[in-house]
Amino acid sequence: MKESILKEICYDCPFCDEEHSIRVKKKISKAKIKDGLVEYEQIVYYCPKEDEEFVPGKIMDENLLRARDAYRTSKGLLTSEEIKKIRGMYGLTQKEFSCLLGWGDVTIGRYEKKLIQDETYDSIMRMIQTNPAYALEMLKKHKEKFEIDRFEQIKTSINNVIRLQGNTLLKIQEIKNAYIEYDVKSDYNGYKLLDIEKINAVIGYFAQYIESLYKVKLMKLLWYADALYFKREGTSMTGLVYKHLPLGAVPIAYNELLYLPAVKVVEEYFDDFISYKICPNEEINLSKFTFEEISVLDEVASYFKNFKTKEIVDYMHNEAAYIETETDQIIPYSLARRLRDFS
Repeated sequence: MKESILKEICYDCPFCDEEHSIRVKKKISKAKIKDGLVEYEQIVYYCPKEDEEFVPGKIMDENLLRARDAYRTSKGLLTSEEIKKIRGMYGLTQKEFSCLLGWGDVTIGRYEKKLIQDETYDSIMRMIQTNPAYALEMLKKHKEKFEIDRFEQIKTSINNVIRLQGNTLLKIQEIKNAYIEYDVKSDYNGYKLLDIEKINAVIGYFAQYIESLYKVKLMKLLWYADALYFKREGTSMTGLVYKHLPLGAVPIAYNELLYLPAVKVVEEYFDDFISYKICPNEEINLSKFTFEEISVLDEVASYFKNFKTKEIVDYMHNEAAYIETETDQIIPYSLARRLRDFS
């Protein structure tokens, strides 16, 4: 069974009846949820003195939620975190989201903590996520459930989302347009078609776990994640296509990628130039990744986290994928098989 150590903490061990160093581990487990058996990431505590594992009550509840979310994912349903994200788009409490939808006051709270929604309720929540105009329609329909001031605040919030989402959708379409000629699996896209949802999650992952992340460094991290995953699994992680440019491998439509919702870009002004700092805009749901994907992302983030932009650019310049391609040439993924080991 695959597992990894997340950290060590000082904890009151139930086996030793004293506080000492405990390892917090993550491993893949199986659980029976409704009509199926699902794999999920379980967090366990490990006592090295007694060579025994245990799960505190709070962690057990979190593990159960992970198992339910794994089931939801397998059935194409929104996870608890995705439901939180939807109401977070509009700044709603659990009760407010329920009221906006015309449901019972505690319905959303139950979905975020333990209950699994049916397909009908799931579809309605997805409509709120993808169509803010529908959210505005539902708010007006259930106006009597809100205080006047709060109704106006939520209405303003939804209108802001309508404006922002319109810009994001435009950028996503521009990304898709840039990849029209790569609509067949090949060595150029790593035998995977463009997956914008996965790209958004990967960018969000790096923004969340690497401090002082800037535009150029992010582009190198994307390439290393895709290249390392290709080397191990035979396909890219995202379907991005990379060009050989002076600062290393850069994905096609790299500017448009920065408009994806997982991140926000902050301009920082120095003496005579502008830097673009990449900041997380939302909590990343790790259930969007497979164990193999997380392993690659962890390895890339851990190795390059302290590299400055010039250092990671110089490092990439020494890869066979860069040395054996010319400026403006597409970098074939097959060259990633000769990716240097991180050391």
